[in-house]
Amino acid sequence: MVAQWATNDPVCDIGPFAWGDGIVDLQDIVALAEYIGKEVVDPALIAHWALDETEGTAAHESIDGRDGIVLGNPLWQPTGGQVDGALQFDGVINCVSTGFVLDPAQGPFSVLAWVKGGAPGEVIISQTNGANLLKADALGNIMTELKSPNWGAAFLVSQTNITDGKWHRIGLVWDGSRRMLYVDGVVAAEDTQDALPSSSNGLYFGTGKGMEPGSFFSGLIDEVRIYNRAVRP
Repeated sequence: MVAQWATNDPVCDIGPFAWGDGIVDLQDIVALAEYIGKEVVDPALIAHWALDETEGTAAHESIDGRDGIVLGNPLWQPTGGQVDGALQFDGVINCVSTGFVLDPAQGPFSVLAWVKGGAPGEVIISQTNGANLLKADALGNIMTELKSPNWGAAFLVSQTNITDGKWHRIGLVWDGSRRMLYVDGVVAAEDTQDALPSSSNGLYFGTGKGMEPGSFFSGLIDEVRIYNRAVRP
């Protein structure tokens, strides 16, 4: 903003009106100061589970009130997350179940989360009776089983390990033609698909699409976010 002082740069000219007043000046600094320390919510964010609870069987969803149900006995870790608290799964029969949030066939989307731990073959996020959206493959590398319903489509598998006991921000991003896996802000794998299958089912955190043995996650999950656009984590 200082570099554009006294110009009419539309990016910096944000006050005193939303459309500015034709010059970058003190009015714009005042407008900017109103947002310092406040969280700016992306309108494309359609669901957010912070997983910051300290007890109970509800995982609060802050955008539309679609709270998840905690099944089994995962442990709340109020100060153990990447951002505040997190939920710790033990790889047995525990998970979070949510209502409907995302239909992959409806257009671009992004599914993001922070994870720590886990083991090869375990699932982080899945769509009930649909596809495993984010999981570790047999080597512990991030992959997705969400693929085109047309013949010849394959899973997308990366060479990036996420079961090394460190925190990783992982993501599945679909921009309408490209399917991308992210780890810590870097594309781990990508390809093109002609379409993705439709689903009206909810999500699981910490287990596979059918709660299959061996799919239950053994680690921490934090900050699950769903967007209805392609974002770069």
